[in-house]
Amino acid sequence: MERNEEFPQSALSQLETAPAGAAPPVRVVEMAMGNAEGERARLMQGLFRPRATIEPKYFYDPRGCALYERICTLPEYYLPGAERRIFAQHREAILRELPHAPQWIDLGCGDGRKSPDWVRMLKARRYVGVDIAKEALSATVRRAIRDYGDTEALGIVCDFSRSLDLRAVIAEMADRPAVFFYPGSSIGNFPEPDAIALLRSVRDHLTPAGRLFLGVDLVKDRDVLETAYADPQGVTAAFNRNVLAVVNRIVDADFVADRWEHRAVFDAQAARIEMRLVARESQLVRIGDRRRGFARGDSILTEYSHKYTVEGFGTLLASAGFARVRAWTDDRRWYAVFVAGV
Repeated sequence: MERNEEFPQSALSQLETAPAGAAPPVRVVEMAMGNAEGERARLMQGLFRPRATIEPKYFYDPRGCALYERICTLPEYYLPGAERRIFAQHREAILRELPHAPQWIDLGCGDGRKSPDWVRMLKARRYVGVDIAKEALSATVRRAIRDYGDTEALGIVCDFSRSLDLRAVIAEMADRPAVFFYPGSSIGNFPEPDAIALLRSVRDHLTPAGRLFLGVDLVKDRDVLETAYADPQGVTAAFNRNVLAVVNRIVDADFVADRWEHRAVFDAQAARIEMRLVARESQLVRIGDRRRGFARGDSILTEYSHKYTVEGFGTLLASAGFARVRAWTDDRRWYAVFVAGV
């Protein structure tokens, strides 16, 4: 269905079209994500902080996406399996909390493979994949067009860690409530103030019939957590070091990945995994037209992954303005799934 003219063109631009008479186009639109130089400057600023940082969104170039898919198949990375078991065990109860024939908004959709069962069972009128990785998103929308039959499918390229405004998209089908689907415990990447801001932003999109449906990782034994983020096969290490190749391209730097060691440590007081790259040796790195020295043992923070209790995350949802909250856990209480409404 072609309705591209209904998007505010100052905010959205069409990425793919098809000639007349061809197969239906893959409708992927790009939200205005700010000035590229501004993003570059922000990345540079993080790299020159006393304690250097790289935001986790830079993990997801094509190689990073492929490595993340491999991580999700590792036995040590328990999160996908725990989430699937909750979905299977509590499917009927979860379905009772979700509206029929909604617009299904798949936040950070990646390959979109967690959505099909729910889209079909709810008879969703529309699938909206939302992701920062354009190439992966285009492939996801192609699969959705192929697999979902009468369900409309489109993709939105945006950095919703900065801002989330899909009101123009949702208004195209205003009679259908929105379900924001955010699986995989990605909410844990956000510090609490930013997590609350994102949850509030989702809440602002919802009518009384709409819902937020998301997965949340729970606090558990340190060894389980640290092994999940530092698997013995080294896949997570490769994923973490790959971010340096992304940084090299964006800011014209000369980081050498092999000079950095992957490290993941659980901070029990902050209830979060802290993922870092640690310098194996002293080195001087060119970053744009500047230089930064790193001593052996210096680190770059690449990701936080906050862990919650069921009660604690319920409080977070209440702080974001959600009033109706249901939760289910797996048998070990390692993971939780929440459905929340306004």
